[in-house]
Amino acid sequence: MKKSLFTLALAFAFVFSAFANDPAYESAMKKQIQAMKTIQSPEESQAVANGFLRIAEAKNTEWLPLYYAAYLQAIAAFRFDVNKDQYFDQAMELVTKADKITPNNSEITALKGFIIMGKLSVDPMSRGQELSPLAMQTFGKAIALDKENPRATTLMAQMEVGMAPFCGSGPEKACGLARVGLELFTKEEAKVTEDYLLPTWGKREAEQVAGACK
Repeated sequence: MKKSLFTLALAFAFVFSAFANDPAYESAMKKQIQAMKTIQSPEESQAVANGFLRIAEAKNTEWLPLYYAAYLQAIAAFRFDVNKDQYFDQAMELVTKADKITPNNSEITALKGFIIMGKLSVDPMSRGQELSPLAMQTFGKAIALDKENPRATTLMAQMEVGMAPFCGSGPEKACGLARVGLELFTKEEAKVTEDYLLPTWGKREAEQVAGACK
């Protein structure tokens, strides 16, 4: 019996090791993450996103390739002269697929909120009543899932900045969240190595909110 259990344990350890250490996957992800830093056009953005989607097809149990493809679609909608609703809708479709792979993931949830915020920015007058509380709720969930996630806190700070004039409140809450976000980014930066594949974006946004508080 003990021998059987030992053999089973070895089998599980082998399988875990095989999935946890995939040099081809890690190399492909690092290449695409590096390529993200040089994007200057919607065409370049789509090419990098397509690269992530090819990785997602090859590794359909991994959420990160879909996450980055969704993030790129959202960022392209903010940065470039494109059909913004279409890009945000594509981003939401991709991040929803990532969510099915890894439910209740703070990073995925925060990105969902970011995309909702993007949809809101396209037409704030007609979409504000519906999408503003949904974005706030989504960021709140992301923070609850992981209080150490700097993107969740920073994005909530951005929403608070936008909501403050409508709520008749000051910037104090947004400023406090932005400062917390910057502290969390400092902690995160201490963990980042050249092999780090998890999201690291958002510090500039936290600095912008915090800078306006001075």
